[in-house]
Amino acid sequence: MVPDVVRAAMDEAERRPEIDRVYLSTNGLGLDEDWLDRVRRSPKTVLTISLDGAPEDHRRLRRALPGVPDAYGHVMTLLPQILKTPRVVITQTIAPKTAVRAAENFAHLRGLGLWRFNLLPGYYIPWKPEQIVGLRRGFAGIESQIRSAWMNGDRLYLRNLFTRAPTPFFNTGLVVDADATIHPSNVGLSGQLDGLRGKTQVGTLDDPPSIQLLASRSAQVNGMLAQTLPPHVWEATQTVDGLLTDLCRSLYPAYFAQRAARKVARETVVSP
Repeated sequence: MVPDVVRAAMDEAERRPEIDRVYLSTNGLGLDEDWLDRVRRSPKTVLTISLDGAPEDHRRLRRALPGVPDAYGHVMTLLPQILKTPRVVITQTIAPKTAVRAAENFAHLRGLGLWRFNLLPGYYIPWKPEQIVGLRRGFAGIESQIRSAWMNGDRLYLRNLFTRAPTPFFNTGLVVDADATIHPSNVGLSGQLDGLRGKTQVGTLDDPPSIQLLASRSAQVNGMLAQTLPPHVWEATQTVDGLLTDLCRSLYPAYFAQRAARKVARETVVSP
């Protein structure tokens, strides 16, 4: 939303060896060829684009405002450049209304030539029992596609396999807000949870907390969420996060098997 700040962060990260990665997340509306070229020139930048599946479901989740271009159509105009850009991860948001088509939407995105994915079921919103059933079936279909891709030697990266946090969706660790306050989580950056910022604050840049205090307050975040959110919303969040966790756990053996197979293939010398 403030491109100059983003560019400044990317420039600073490139100058500082202790910074490994900068994650730039976008719905795609602000992307253009200049931005993609800037990402390609930044070896530390990971570009995450929200693209939720087939046009109908993506537009259902990403309603355009007057004067704002259609998100799906805009990203499609940049698709050739996106496919040439390294470290692009597609976030497939799975809302309750589209959960039943999650596998079909995943297949659509793969059909565009995309192969790095992050799955994001809708957190902190209500889910009906039949929608949970649809998500379970959708994840089963996605798992089948991933296993088949790996067995066929196709490229397919699932970022969820390498991400673990005690609080669904939100970051855990040292979080510095724009007002220089320090928190153990970024839950307060969500509009509906803004009231938690006062409870999660553990210090400021001028008066930083101890590691022990940061860890102690971090352990309290889930309890705060349970007390703040309607019970059915917190329960739904835990349920969909549990289904995503089950998907990852189910895929780990296949992931390590395909890694081993690729290593053997690289080390095998085939005589002419």
